[in-house]
Amino acid sequence: MSETVSFYRRQDFDVAGPPRELIGYGEHPPKVRWQGDKKVAIQLVVNYEEGSEKTYAMGDNENDILYELPFAVEGQRDLAVESMYEYGSRAGIWRLFRIFDQADIPVTFFAAAVALERNPDVAAKLAARGDEAAGHGYRWSNHFEMTRDEEREAIKRAIASIAETTGSRPVGWYCREMSVNTRELVVEAGGFEYDSDCYSDDLPYWTAVSGRPHLVVPYSLVVNDARYIVGTGYANPEDFFQTAKSSLDRLREDGDDLGRMMSIGIHPRVSGNPARSAGLARFIDYAQQFSDVAFMRRVDIARDFAAQYPAERALTL
Repeated sequence: MSETVSFYRRQDFDVAGPPRELIGYGEHPPKVRWQGDKKVAIQLVVNYEEGSEKTYAMGDNENDILYELPFAVEGQRDLAVESMYEYGSRAGIWRLFRIFDQADIPVTFFAAAVALERNPDVAAKLAARGDEAAGHGYRWSNHFEMTRDEEREAIKRAIASIAETTGSRPVGWYCREMSVNTRELVVEAGGFEYDSDCYSDDLPYWTAVSGRPHLVVPYSLVVNDARYIVGTGYANPEDFFQTAKSSLDRLREDGDDLGRMMSIGIHPRVSGNPARSAGLARFIDYAQQFSDVAFMRRVDIARDFAAQYPAERALTL
């Protein structure tokens, strides 16, 4: 019987892209603290994509799929989907800004460059607040659909565009559905302190890319408002709040004395809705009562971690 039959494989083939890293920290993760002596770093991500999504209006010959109802218009513009995205940039983002301002917390934007170009007031507001704009692609496009050269160019354009609209180039990266080339191209581009194109841990970790150390700050799709509009999701703001609350409670008392991070993902067209924004605001109020919890930008988590656990402690290159 051929040993190439996949039923009996014990190891991956030599395939494109980063190798799988299944072991991680194991029983003894590094003991880190955030902003001095905080145990849990909450990282709130605003996925700002409105105006850069797939549309017939931009020549994509398809409409985006994340919509409130399971309807699809094919072969022509879907004005219902387009207007939902417009809600995010017209109303939802400003409601979220009001929540962040009232709570006095910093956030990280996973910012699609074209979305900021099309609404420069949002770019100006996040810059004035001191929020981080991490690269979320030039447009909100699947990177696995691109050739290597197309993806290299998209990353280059995203860097230049975000630097222009916000006044600072992105130092973090998270695209829509990475390709097997993404991490190598991010490192090749230079200037990035981390990427978040994975979901594999509750702590940052170092990996090697092209013989160089590279920091990964994982993301999560668990406490993520996309679950309001996809299956296995949230029916109401109480579901979001309880999931976020349970995550934070467990991380604060996780059976050891280690610090960890918690990722929350929101979208202006989703959590910018009045009812859903109330669930988010309620969780922020809950988390802020604890003295061992900090809301941080993703770049600050990356820097805090790297200062306490530098690459040379983790990697042998």
